Amino acid sequence: MVSVCFYFQIHQPYRVRKYSIFDIGNRSDYFSDSSGTKLDNKWIIDKIAKKCYFPTNAVLLELLNKYPEFKICYSFSGVYLEQLEECAPEVLESFKKLVDTGRVEILAETYYHSLSFMYSKGEFREQIKLHTQLIKRIFGVTPEVFRNTELAYSNELALEIEAMGYKGIIAEGWEHFLDGKSPNYVYRPKGAKRIKVLTKNYKLSDDLAFRFSNKGWCEWPLDVPRYTSWINSVNGNGDTINLFMDYETFGEHQWADTGIFEFLRAFPGEVLKHPDNDFKTPSEVIDAYPDRGEYDVPYVLSWADMERDLSAWNGNDIQKSAIEKIYSLGHQVLKTRDPELIHVWRKLQTSDHFYYMCTKYFSDGDVHKYFNPYDSPYDAFISFMNVIQDLEIRLKRYSSVEKTAVLHTPEGLNKGSNISEKIYKVNRVSSKEVLNEN
Repeated sequence: MVSVCFYFQIHQPYRVRKYSIFDIGNRSDYFSDSSGTKLDNKWIIDKIAKKCYFPTNAVLLELLNKYPEFKICYSFSGVYLEQLEECAPEVLESFKKLVDTGRVEILAETYYHSLSFMYSKGEFREQIKLHTQLIKRIFGVTPEVFRNTELAYSNELALEIEAMGYKGIIAEGWEHFLDGKSPNYVYRPKGAKRIKVLTKNYKLSDDLAFRFSNKGWCEWPLDVPRYTSWINSVNGNGDTINLFMDYETFGEHQWADTGIFEFLRAFPGEVLKHPDNDFKTPSEVIDAYPDRGEYDVPYVLSWADMERDLSAWNGNDIQKSAIEKIYSLGHQVLKTRDPELIHVWRKLQTSDHFYYMCTKYFSDGDVHKYFNPYDSPYDAFISFMNVIQDLEIRLKRYSSVEKTAVLHTPEGLNKGSNISEKIYKVNRVSSKEVLNEN
């Protein structure tokens, strides 16, 4: 028997506007941009909603209603859900309808889609708590399985997540660490006693996420029967096929005219034709199958680029400078007890900001350039560091924790927004907790 585990990552950052040196000390709307371009966060959400979120959600709801055996899983970043509550509530409602079927699992992650585990363990734990609270409030469920930002994973991370009470974690299934083993089994992180790890079958995942519309690919055009035959061939040689990918695969990265929606609509029925196949969520896979040994990842593994490391985010000097600077301000920011300032600081931790500064292959027009809303990695760095300078000026205005706790209110948090009031409350509490942990 083989189970298909379908997991989708959904995230959109608050992109930093083109913030010039002349803005420093004069404006604090770092993320606000109504230009109708790739730096306009609402425009991006609306564009992808039309191409991906609405049509994909409609297809999946149709499939969930048609096939009782069909199941899927989402991992939403907190900043993505926050933006939906602020400017696209109808998109959020369409996700709620999917979750309400009872056959959609939601994973835990860091609220701000950050790499905080590598830079501040206290901040990392607090962002997971904030995310869990958000998921509980919006969807009424509590996650049991964790996925880290950019699928960044290591033995150390797995043990931390085990200590936090999660029963599972997901990771890239890379041959270098699998050491001859198949990604199609459940494993145990090295040193763990209880938690299990699910490894992505990146070949089958990337066939859809990256190669589906590539006319130069030897398997193009890919049809459902052929793809499903590759899944069927795992029967007897694996327990689970973990198809992990960005949700924007459907309609945004692979446009509708490629046939991706027709493929998705036909996929569950074809899989279920085989009597030994089924669909399971990550939690169900963990409960159903025993681990088949250890997955030993002594240093950080991610799902990005050929290197499968963090070099897409901290591989050059400008990235290292930016990411180290934002975390170095943590103690000062948290001491202010100012929830608006803390929220801004945490949004600046989002991994996308540092990805946009990546210089690997940028001139060749590869995936880094495709996802970059700036003209160059250096433009991304300049805007980000100008914002940091303004943030430092704001920090100097605070003379004591007691004074700022009394004087500052959530005025800067998008007046009238319910999500803003909630963020104000949780950040006011969490700042104290993180300070104590650090």
